[in-house]
Amino acid sequence: MGLILLVTFLLFLLLGVPVAVTIGLSSMIALMSGNMSLMVIAQRMFAGTDSFALIAVPFFILAGDILAKGKISEKLVEFADAVFGFLKGGLSVVAVLAGMFFAAISGSGAATTAAVGTTLVPELKRKGYEEASSASLIAASGTIGVVIPPSVPMIIYAVIADQSVADLFLNGFIPGVAMGLILIGIAIRQAIKRNYPRGSKLELRNIVKTFFDALWGLLTPVIILGGIFSGYFTPSEAAVIAVNYSLLVSLLVYRDLKLKDIYRIMVRSLMTMSVIMFIIATSSVLSWVLANWGIPAMIANSVLSLSSNPYVIMFLIALIIVITGVFVETASALIILTPVFLPLVNQLGIDLVHFGLVIVVGLAIGMITPPVAINLYVASSITGLSIERITRAIVPYLLGLLLVLLLMVYVPIFLPGIIL
Repeated sequence: MGLILLVTFLLFLLLGVPVAVTIGLSSMIALMSGNMSLMVIAQRMFAGTDSFALIAVPFFILAGDILAKGKISEKLVEFADAVFGFLKGGLSVVAVLAGMFFAAISGSGAATTAAVGTTLVPELKRKGYEEASSASLIAASGTIGVVIPPSVPMIIYAVIADQSVADLFLNGFIPGVAMGLILIGIAIRQAIKRNYPRGSKLELRNIVKTFFDALWGLLTPVIILGGIFSGYFTPSEAAVIAVNYSLLVSLLVYRDLKLKDIYRIMVRSLMTMSVIMFIIATSSVLSWVLANWGIPAMIANSVLSLSSNPYVIMFLIALIIVITGVFVETASALIILTPVFLPLVNQLGIDLVHFGLVIVVGLAIGMITPPVAINLYVASSITGLSIERITRAIVPYLLGLLLVLLLMVYVPIFLPGIIL
């Protein structure tokens, strides 16, 4: 049964069938080959999406889209430029910091790349920065969008693995900041090598002015995450609050969006959300099929026969995660891999929050590795550069992010309160 499932899954993927449909069809064929009732499909699809925590997914997507289209991203970039623009190649540093700021608002890698790229690309061109390198840096910074909370993939993982969303959010800061710092280090090195110009002068008056201009955006993660960690509201309630807050800021404070714009943004968000929810629904069927035939347990025993050392196993798991992220979209890969690896991770005694962060960061790196590299496609559409040019330029940043992933696997103190 496992072989039938694997062969049909790979066949449909090679034929270009959408991932959600591929998951559903391969699961259906496996059920038919085992003479199982197809009623299981409908039952598991409904059960897979029947979770209060999943309410947060569409609302965080909508909040991110609203903020990406408004002036908040522009104000955050201006503030970052006022503080760090004086450095050599300061705009490169600003690109990463703006990505980190926006990551704490949107929870989406593509939205972070689009928001920062749209604002910064014209200025980077004007200042003489190498286009492909700048586009690749912005795309790499977008990967932080799904690591620094709030994070849509973390919510999905929490539902599948039955873990606390708040715990994942709380521990997601250090990997996210580490990703930002290593990107900044590489960017500064390249700026010195290519003799990039300095940005804005360091002036207290300008810092104060841009800070107050960006205050509404800076308050967003404070309100969302502060409310979650203090226990005032759940992550699902926080997502709804994020939408209301972003609407108030965009419509009444900055007044940069009209009601007709909100309608278009909602339609776009609904399309994104429907794809994710359909993937979650069909993947629930796949998870049931895998569990029913004990496939995850067989995989766990096979891997453990190679080595019982948790560090070796975690390296192999991280390698599989990264390779999968190259070919499969983040949400799909997360939903497919999590139930497969959970029995193995449990047998090794690895903390499930730790594993959740490893799988989220590993799949986030897939956002900049072709052929399925959504951040590269967004950066390409913004800059007009070919995917090939941006891909060649992104190699140093990709290596830096892989280093962070290895640190997460091998340095337990890297994550507060978690011991491997």
